[in-house]
Amino acid sequence: MFTEHRAVAPLRVFLVLLFVVLVPFQTLSLPGQFAHMAEESPDLAYLRWPLTAVTVFWVVCVQVVIVATWKLLTMVKKDRIFSDASLVWVDAIVWAIVAAWVVLLGVFLYFGFKADDPGLPVLLFLMLTGIAVVGLLMVVMRALLRQATTLRTDMEAVI
Repeated sequence: MFTEHRAVAPLRVFLVLLFVVLVPFQTLSLPGQFAHMAEESPDLAYLRWPLTAVTVFWVVCVQVVIVATWKLLTMVKKDRIFSDASLVWVDAIVWAIVAAWVVLLGVFLYFGFKADDPGLPVLLFLMLTGIAVVGLLMVVMRALLRQATTLRTDMEAVI
């Protein structure tokens, strides 16, 4: 457990850094990028607000994962990770990944069949596959956490 505790502090630093970078990205950069796109390509101006909403939603999903990870790290540090309370935060991560994946699937279906160049559909499919793998991995990790929690509870009942 010593190694895990040593990893918590640097991971928290990077989580804070990531969150701090994401806030101006979602409030300034993304809306500004799509406003610029609408000015430069008036034929695509109708995509400004839908793309802004979708990308900001994805950033919010990442922020949910960051906050849930922070809470799980707190539980690791306090040696309370093997409790039912931790499953709530893992569920939050899983649902954020599912929500992001579903929206990405919609984007893939909308743009994938309209594209005249195969690059965008292939990129979107690669992202869909990658996020599906991460989501399914989190489901497996949740099952392992559930088993470990049950084992720990059973061991405490015996002792």
